[in-house]
Amino acid sequence: MMTWFGNARLIDPEAGAERNGTLLLREGVIAEIDAPCPDGAEVVECKGKCLAPGIVDMGVQVGEPGAQHKESLRTAGLAAAKGGVTTIIMRPDTVPAIDTPEVLEYVTRRAAARTPVNIRAMATLTRGREGREMAEIGFLMDAGAVAFTDGDHVTADTRILARCMSYAKGLGALIVGHPQDQGLSRGACVTSGKFASLRGLPAVSPMAERMGFDRDMGLVEMTGVRYHADQITCARTLPALERAKANGLDVTAGISIHHLTLNELDVGDYRTFFKFTPPLRHEDDRRAMVEAVATGLIDIICSMHTPQDEESKRLPFEEAAAGAVGLETLLPAAMRLYHSGGVSLPQIWRAMSLNPARRLGLPAGRLSVGAPGDLVLFDPDAPFVLDRFTLQSKSRNTPFDGARMEGRVLATYVGGVCVHRQEG
Repeated sequence: MMTWFGNARLIDPEAGAERNGTLLLREGVIAEIDAPCPDGAEVVECKGKCLAPGIVDMGVQVGEPGAQHKESLRTAGLAAAKGGVTTIIMRPDTVPAIDTPEVLEYVTRRAAARTPVNIRAMATLTRGREGREMAEIGFLMDAGAVAFTDGDHVTADTRILARCMSYAKGLGALIVGHPQDQGLSRGACVTSGKFASLRGLPAVSPMAERMGFDRDMGLVEMTGVRYHADQITCARTLPALERAKANGLDVTAGISIHHLTLNELDVGDYRTFFKFTPPLRHEDDRRAMVEAVATGLIDIICSMHTPQDEESKRLPFEEAAAGAVGLETLLPAAMRLYHSGGVSLPQIWRAMSLNPARRLGLPAGRLSVGAPGDLVLFDPDAPFVLDRFTLQSKSRNTPFDGARMEGRVLATYVGGVCVHRQEG
């Protein structure tokens, strides 16, 4: 039960540094760093490639229960292992929604039996994500829910949301919000501007995000609840986020890898694989988000993995379902940020591994003695052309199909056990 990694380029997000060294796993945890290889250990020669904590992907949609034809727990686990994701944080937007301890326990049992990676689940904030009645937050926490969210079903009734936040504050629960003004964003599929006008598509102003965030921050200030914004995508929202943190509010923010690496022009001639919620933004916004990740203002990068079948994507742009798969493309897409010089590898792993683990109270995300043996070995420079038909996910709605990318996962370890190894 010992594995020794030699000649590794260690990516340490906690120290904010990278260096050459060795690492020893014993009984599924990190036992020593920069130690000689002990007798009887399995030797993994890293050949100067990068060894980092496994990715903690905060915000993954899995179709099970209710939409197994789009993604099952088994295929999501396989996709995660191939993508270097060692912990999936599952969204509660299933059918039925994860709004009772019984549904949560069902998902937890199925995940433990069918997936090679760790899966933790969020639960809904309101019953059925309908925004009318608070879910059983206390019972759901006892059943293992790590956070509470209605996803992109924004609660329009401010009084109900305030009650949910007040109750969650008393329990120390984390609320995950989706900052959007529901009235302005309803029916929109692109960001307002010249491109939207030329394409004749219903659009939403970036101010809808700012207005939704301002409302949520008012409620956070009133209740003192722990709050995480699932996606901050517009430069206009960043000053409000900075003020909230400076004022001592317990607030963090995330962004999807798609909003960091793509912009509104990628939609081109109505390419539905590029339809997201919120929609892709202007290039100036994208650059501002990259800088915010580098400075730490935006805390977390996630895949926002949202599988959709062919039938729901091969429709006119306005009618097509939003979202894309991202478990297997998160790491190579993040390497675009690294190779462009915008963000270092320790900064990327701080946002993809350390910060989400810390926010959710998980022990993962660290390269230190005693931390779980959840690791990813990868080559940040390996080039390839993505073929969506090689993905492990059941749905293959990726915007990166046919794209030239860099960054390959060579091996993934969960609890010291190798759950994926790159062939060849």
